[in-house]
Amino acid sequence: MKLAWILWLASILPPQAADSLCLSTTLYLEARDQPVRGQQAVAEVALRRQDSGRWGDSMCDVVTARKQFAPTLVPPGTRLSNNEAWSQAVTIALEAERNWELPKGERKEIVPGASHFAALGIANPSWRNAYQVATIGGHTFFKVDRL
Repeated sequence: MKLAWILWLASILPPQAADSLCLSTTLYLEARDQPVRGQQAVAEVALRRQDSGRWGDSMCDVVTARKQFAPTLVPPGTRLSNNEAWSQAVTIALEAERNWELPKGERKEIVPGASHFAALGIANPSWRNAYQVATIGGHTFFKVDRL
């Protein structure tokens, strides 16, 4: 599957299905080589951003906001060809969405308050000095109050 095709499909699906597809795609692109806990943390950041409304009201809006997540950073022709990693990304995305539907006090949070993450070995974001919530696998998760 090519990224461009997945994003097109998300544009014609009902909102809930589209959001699950967009979150799954983001997990695959951002964290397929990370431990499950790291993939869960990436999902949590995206879900927290959706709640904030700052990057859009839908998950697809959030993960396709300019220069925020991999769906806008990798070429549209990128192939998602690792079926095992895709299956795991879908499972984790669906579990994360179910968890996030719980009341705030009942959610299992892995990176509380984190709104950003980066692979600091390859990225140098302007907010890298923000409060570090955790490092899981190759990603460091941050609580960024202002940009």
